[in-house]
Amino acid sequence: MKTVITASQTREADKHTIETAPIASIDLMENASRAFVGVFTQLYPDKKTDVLVCCGTGNNGGDGLAIARMLQERSYGAVAVWVARFGADESDDFAANAARLYKTPVPITEFFPGDEFPAIHQHVVIDALLGSGLNKPLQGDWLRMAKHINQADKPVVAVDIPTGLRADGILSPSEYSVRAHYVISFQRPKLSFFFPESAKAVGHFQAVDIGLDEAFIENLPSEFKLIEASDVLQRYRHREPFSHKGTYGHALIIAGDTQTFGAALLACGACLYSGAGLTSACIPATGLNALNTRLPEVMYCAQDELPAMWDRFDTIGIGPGLGQRLSLLEDCVTHTDKPLVVDADALTFLSQNKGLMDKLPKLSILTPHMKEFDRLFGSHSRWWDRVQTAREQARALQLIILLKNQYTFIALPDGTLLINPTGNPAMASGGMGDVLTGMLTGFLAQGYPPPDAAMLACYLHGAAGDRLAAEEKMSVIPAGRLIEAIPTTLGYLLDSHRLSRSKIVTNTL
Repeated sequence: MKTVITASQTREADKHTIETAPIASIDLMENASRAFVGVFTQLYPDKKTDVLVCCGTGNNGGDGLAIARMLQERSYGAVAVWVARFGADESDDFAANAARLYKTPVPITEFFPGDEFPAIHQHVVIDALLGSGLNKPLQGDWLRMAKHINQADKPVVAVDIPTGLRADGILSPSEYSVRAHYVISFQRPKLSFFFPESAKAVGHFQAVDIGLDEAFIENLPSEFKLIEASDVLQRYRHREPFSHKGTYGHALIIAGDTQTFGAALLACGACLYSGAGLTSACIPATGLNALNTRLPEVMYCAQDELPAMWDRFDTIGIGPGLGQRLSLLEDCVTHTDKPLVVDADALTFLSQNKGLMDKLPKLSILTPHMKEFDRLFGSHSRWWDRVQTAREQARALQLIILLKNQYTFIALPDGTLLINPTGNPAMASGGMGDVLTGMLTGFLAQGYPPPDAAMLACYLHGAAGDRLAAEEKMSVIPAGRLIEAIPTTLGYLLDSHRLSRSKIVTNTL
């Protein structure tokens, strides 16, 4: 996992690297600009692309000047630079890069307060106006220029962060920012990129290594950790010879009602495909034919048989499509001390019977989306506040809370907030939450510690969707199709890991 840090901590890492590497700040800027250009030239490989680089006079602007110089050196045909001189300050590294750029054929146009801006005719705009140090809304000439860039309706690639977007903390929907189609961020993505309020400013983003001291960054205090594929591979348990279905646990899915069997089938299927050795479904008897037809591997458990069966299950997932059978959550809490997975209708019941919250087995996993979360823990108008509440409640209740969104936040009882980076808008279809519940239950049944089960399920759930979107070009992914991709996605990750290890060994011989 990578520590996600604030803008002020990034400046600490800059300072530490400059002092201890040692490296001059202008050379660190050169590293950052070179890394940016490496990605930019992949995005826009055609050297006939006209590029306008808009720069402030701070270090973000200094990056922009170096980027313009490097693009010109790489024979990009028409690179132009605008410099916004809306304040008296100018950083030393900006001045050094300006002196270098003036020795090239790149045209530089300077703008002062009140100046009118000409039309933007270039194919692409690089935004290097203001960096991550911004702590107030754009106003005056900065706001005018940001609006002018947006109104040009050209693809924008932002240097480190879009102008006007705060790097961390509370994001206000009313604050104006440049709309970047792509952001190339230095060393780490900015924390704000993972919050829904940033969607108006950030289309896609990528973090590039610029040479900051990684050990120093990882030791900085931060509750936010970004999950990586390596974290999943380190935790995944390979199936051993002579293991059998009993080795991989027995999961119970309590789900479905008269008109909502689909939710139960999706959860059961995901549990099965995630590797549970045995999966049982407690559904209304009228759904038995559907279960046997769709998922013959899943066993049926009648509701009236539960009193004699509780001890047979290694874990229980409850909630998808549960409808009127909500009192079964009370039965679960009464008869098991093993962590539960609580989703959908069971979360609604929990919000109406909050006394049950304290009775949930420790390390149970709650999987609310935004509205379910607010019903459980109170209304929130901002995602930053919502995430902090998740952290506080997970610690107070000793539960794991998965706050679902484009980037799901996993709040752990120790106060850590894991950010899951996988998933895409093609997955915005009915039943995806049911699939995640089944996956969580399946991994818990196999004996994974609940934090590991949450990490594995969230990452693989999103990664399966990413593979379907990228490789099969699916613009909309049905939940049932995602289930089938779970084991192949895991296999793909394992194969990629083996290949990378093989390359490392080969290169060291």
